[in-house]
Amino acid sequence: MSEYETIIPIIIIGLIVIAVAILFTFIPVMLWISALAAGVRVSIFTLIGMRLRRVVPSRVINPLIKAHKAGIDVSTNQLESHFLAGGNVDRVVNALIAAQRANIELSFERCAAIDLAGRDVLEAVQMSVNPKVIETPFIAGISMDGIEVKAKARITVRANIDRLVGGAGEDTVIARVGEGVVSTIGSAEAHKEVLENPDSISHNVLNRGLDAGTAFEILSIDIADVDIGKNIGAILQTDQAEADKNIAQAKAEERRAMAVAQEQEMVAKVQEMRAKVVEAEAEVPQALAEALRSGNMGVMDYMNYKNIDADTDMRDSIGKLTETDNDEDDMNK
Repeated sequence: MSEYETIIPIIIIGLIVIAVAILFTFIPVMLWISALAAGVRVSIFTLIGMRLRRVVPSRVINPLIKAHKAGIDVSTNQLESHFLAGGNVDRVVNALIAAQRANIELSFERCAAIDLAGRDVLEAVQMSVNPKVIETPFIAGISMDGIEVKAKARITVRANIDRLVGGAGEDTVIARVGEGVVSTIGSAEAHKEVLENPDSISHNVLNRGLDAGTAFEILSIDIADVDIGKNIGAILQTDQAEADKNIAQAKAEERRAMAVAQEQEMVAKVQEMRAKVVEAEAEVPQALAEALRSGNMGVMDYMNYKNIDADTDMRDSIGKLTETDNDEDDMNK
């Protein structure tokens, strides 16, 4: 036996091994066998087509087996198209199974649309069976007597499958409930009414139909806690009084400034008048000299004028001394 005849069988065996490895790598034979064992008829060419379309076969076949075992009629094309659209095939099938067990009518097309819209369809189905409780933070409202009242509410909601696509979320529900709580507290004449009947808040808010346009159905609204806050009315009155006081002080300061300005203006006028008096007194000697030169005034007239002037100065001096003595006597007393 030649060396060439010995190598040929080895080469053939190697090629067979490589072919089998490529077959099992490219074609999910084990997945095909699992589908046949579960009673799901999937051809090997369908699996090869999935590989060519860049679809992970396990992402489609395993949910298909699960749906077949649960008695849900879905096709490979439906699951494959949903996978290619970017959806979560396994979550959609789980949601369909949960809806079937809970007697909730849900079609594959509706379920796939909810999943593609970004909603967790399985969580929505579970919420339809087991309602969810949403707890709001403390919502503050002010009653008519000016007292702040804080209330915390618990909202029991159930998912509305028909409005999951395009419906508003939890934030909208919380905002609407908060608006209703504030409105109810604000319409109360006194804060004691809210403390005595906190259920009036829940009844008033629940009757408003706040779940319209949302992805939920509000089952109940319960007031978990009510607390008293600040006396907002008194604070507002205090702030108003403080503002009025500041305005009055500003006006008084304005009047004082005007009075000071007017006083300074009068001082300036007095100085101006004194200057005119000094100017007039400076003209007196000139007038006397002119009168003497013109003969309108004689020497005796001039002497009488000087005597009168001296008497006036003496009286002024005596008056000043008398005022000084009186001030000293008042101080001694």
